Amino acid sequence: MLNTYPLRALCWVIALLPGIISAQLTVKVTSIPSNTPASAKIHITGTFNGWNPGDVNMILAAQPGGQYSITLNPTAGPVRFKFTRGSWATVEGNANGDFQPDHVITYTGLPQTIELAILSWEDLSNGNNGASQVTILDNNFFMPELSRTRRVWLYLPPDYGTTTKKYPVLYMQDGQNLFDPTTSFAGEWEVDESMDELFAQGDPGCIIVGIDNGGVYRLDEYSAWINPLYGGGQGDEYMNFIVNTLKPYIDSHYRTYPGRNYTGLMGSSMGGLVSMYGLIEHQAVFSKAGIFSPAFWFAGDNPVAQIQSTGKRNNVRTYFLCGGQEPAYVRQDMQEVADAMLNAGFSSSEISFNVPSDGQHAEWFWRREFPDAYEWLFGGLATATGEPDSDETPELGVYPNPAGDWIRLSGLEDGEQVNIQILGMDGSVRHDETIQSGAPIWTGDLPSGFYAVRARAEGQNWQTTKLIRQ
Repeated sequence: MLNTYPLRALCWVIALLPGIISAQLTVKVTSIPSNTPASAKIHITGTFNGWNPGDVNMILAAQPGGQYSITLNPTAGPVRFKFTRGSWATVEGNANGDFQPDHVITYTGLPQTIELAILSWEDLSNGNNGASQVTILDNNFFMPELSRTRRVWLYLPPDYGTTTKKYPVLYMQDGQNLFDPTTSFAGEWEVDESMDELFAQGDPGCIIVGIDNGGVYRLDEYSAWINPLYGGGQGDEYMNFIVNTLKPYIDSHYRTYPGRNYTGLMGSSMGGLVSMYGLIEHQAVFSKAGIFSPAFWFAGDNPVAQIQSTGKRNNVRTYFLCGGQEPAYVRQDMQEVADAMLNAGFSSSEISFNVPSDGQHAEWFWRREFPDAYEWLFGGLATATGEPDSDETPELGVYPNPAGDWIRLSGLEDGEQVNIQILGMDGSVRHDETIQSGAPIWTGDLPSGFYAVRARAEGQNWQTTKLIRQ
């Protein structure tokens, strides 16, 4: 008798093959907030579309019973996404109307359906409607540069939910001590209260990102140099985390001015040491730093040597602070670093050196001095309407760098049309396109290696920077 089993099996494989080849991910929204405008279109945005919140190809179709759905074709693996009504200003919120972390699922590559609800809209919730808010961006934000996770805090200005303004961003170390007395080491800085008061006095506002220290990893992460007694040596990786991972996330999810003129660092003690390192090492990304009671002693002569070898690449603002009641070496080391900046070509107008006689190495002191430092660093940066106001031409920068599948450029005026070229080491043009500044640029088709990125707006000269594709 003829054995037909192989033939039947082959027929089953052939029948199933189209379904496997066209495997898709269907996302169903089972409910939306009751205050959703009747004319609203629900968009999905994520890793599959470059986080474009208004992508017209990513509008969910209305279904019976007040539900919505869309079918996607992402690459198998982790998929991160959010829902919006067409812009980041109208992004979904959590049950309290506050920040909603990314939805994350693992797509198998086979037909798959997931269901979830949109709990609120941030701009239509009391949690972010005319009042500032401090939220936990993520309790376990992944740090690929260090293979760790970290809690990250976020302060949004009082008018973030009621305007379409963009804001500068200040990245602060020791996030535990900035906003909440229950998580602080010895009292909080009251950064949110200070920023709210400054806003009431006319300051246009600033987004504050607080990064928790790593506890047992704090000394390692906050120094780029190794101290033979106490550790260190991971400061470069930590700062690369801010530059290449955290900053691109913040700039793509919130209304920021991503250029260096609008981006700063701040920290105290060891946090001051790593903030100073980041300012000098990444002058294409940061233009300002608050250096409070810096632990330069931990790194010996290295901070001075770094400034001497790196030199001035851009204009900066550096606010040095220590207390008259601190050990004498704190002021002496701080003075040596400030002098090194002057010798490297930075001007005295780029440095503010402050030693209040009653100051101590303590949170109460840094809390008191924070508003003055912030105003000196960010004052004159923006007008009352929130528009940029700077006489400095920023340097072109690429982030993340090394790059994955997408990059963005810093150092460009917001909203302008820019011609972008990516050149191989042999001079060949791999990309030649015109984009709006701030838009993501696809690099997923580039082989690993080194490239030159050129950019220019109409009527301006080319600016060039280097790119490493991983």
